[in-house]
Amino acid sequence: MANVAFVLADDFEDSEFKVPYDRITRAGHQVTVIGSESGKEVRGKKGKESFTLEATPDEVNAADFDALVIPGGYAPDKLRMSPGVVKFVKGMFEGDKPVAAICHAGSLLVEADAVRGRTVTSWPSIRTDLINAGADWVDREVAEDGNLITSRKPDDLDAFVDAILGRL
Repeated sequence: MANVAFVLADDFEDSEFKVPYDRITRAGHQVTVIGSESGKEVRGKKGKESFTLEATPDEVNAADFDALVIPGGYAPDKLRMSPGVVKFVKGMFEGDKPVAAICHAGSLLVEADAVRGRTVTSWPSIRTDLINAGADWVDREVAEDGNLITSRKPDDLDAFVDAILGRL
């Protein structure tokens, strides 16, 4: 089974973490949730979900993971300010491993320089940021381009997780 990393910070979109996490673990894959501080509890922006971070980017190696999932919400904007998280995302992307980002998570992909020349989708408010970073933005449920898997919003979660599981 695959070893899947999630990156998470406070104010993540609750369902965009919980639905992929649950489905990926139910499918038998190992998941490690990475963030700024091991043992820190982070909370979803709607207050429905919380999770205790299991590792920092300095404690893990991108080469040890088979895929990365980046939930949306306000967390990606916080994570893009963490050099360790950005380096980890870039390592996963450059290692040609599946990198899955939903909603506002595209902002972290921009910071990791992972969208240039790629077709992606996202929440509409970061469309211009993605285009300015060299992406071809499309408005569809899921966009897959090379090792990138992107989706727009919580309504797209079933298709998003199906695409991730299809790569694992």
